[in-house]
Amino acid sequence: MTNPKPLRVGMVGYAFMGAAHSHAWRTAPRFFDLPLQPRLTAVAGRNADGVRAAADKLGWESVETDWRRLIERDDIDLIDICTPGDTHTEIAIAALEAGKHVLCEKPLANSVEEAERMTLAAETAAKEGVLSMCGFSYRRTPALALAKRFVEQGRLGDLRHVRAQYLQDWLSDANAPMTWRLDKSKSGSGSLGDIGAHSIDAAQWVTGQNITGVSALLETFVPERPLAGDLVGLGGYGDLSSDSPRGTVTVDDAAIFSAKFDGGPIGVFEATRYALGRKNAMRLEINGTKGSLAFDFEEMNVLSFYDAAESPDAGFRRIFVTEPEHPYVGKWWPTGHGLGYEHGFTHQVVDLVTAIGEGRQPEPSFADALQVQRVLAAVEASATNSSQWQKV
Repeated sequence: MTNPKPLRVGMVGYAFMGAAHSHAWRTAPRFFDLPLQPRLTAVAGRNADGVRAAADKLGWESVETDWRRLIERDDIDLIDICTPGDTHTEIAIAALEAGKHVLCEKPLANSVEEAERMTLAAETAAKEGVLSMCGFSYRRTPALALAKRFVEQGRLGDLRHVRAQYLQDWLSDANAPMTWRLDKSKSGSGSLGDIGAHSIDAAQWVTGQNITGVSALLETFVPERPLAGDLVGLGGYGDLSSDSPRGTVTVDDAAIFSAKFDGGPIGVFEATRYALGRKNAMRLEINGTKGSLAFDFEEMNVLSFYDAAESPDAGFRRIFVTEPEHPYVGKWWPTGHGLGYEHGFTHQVVDLVTAIGEGRQPEPSFADALQVQRVLAAVEASATNSSQWQKV
């Protein structure tokens, strides 16, 4: 493909997710043939010095200190939202109404009502050819994409059980400092929305079924944390001096819930940032009448698969997902050379740009993300009502 038309991107936010998205926008056209050429046109952030330093480091051509100005620019075709959840709704709706395509990080919003407004705006904009997608990047992990392919091919038979865990430990230190992720007004929820949303989306996407009801328990282990300190990665070291102020944690530290899917399977979900020794164990296991599959992101290039008819006494076999015929892998390295966390974001850009170029709705749509938001809300409602069964 020669000289594809540019897709001029404006990104809001430049921290953890901003860095991952920047890498993806830069990398995707260098390995994949895309119908449009992503151009890192501008990045926006409130701190002028910070956003300029980020632009220089991450490869953006220009900066803005107000996201509204970014949306007003004539040289921006797409708005990429990498900010805390409390800002998603206003930015996304304004961008869509201005005729800009939108990529919005997950979870879509901080409430069902906000997500519904965003979905309505997305559906209205789509009628004019303006497209949007929510960034559930784990869908683009080759092993999980292969798992979905196996389910669609009927290799598991009728599905019976879904087990999903997302285990991290970066908050295990009770003196780690407060961050926006621990403030419900900014994040919407804690482990539930931050990482549990990924498990919900992955489980529904791989199975092709929606969750229809839940019974849930939420727990906050550490109710207060230092407001000052040194941030390291997502966590860090809080200021423990006697006069250092402390803030109230207003989100869940851990979430556990059982679920029912509309096609019959039952599910068990767990999300926590207190599982010592687990760094990013995003796990999914599905059992059916013909076989089972299991995935753990800490071994992200491996899919474990059991075929009851093929080898009933052998147990699971490990599939190293690095063959050219596996999802996404053929554009990368020779067989046996695994991929990493950042590749999911690159594949996300590939799928989004391809869909925009073809004029079709990219997935997951805002409507798909709204379904996840409804599950999150049902989990919270159940947890506040003595774990009683809550319909989605």
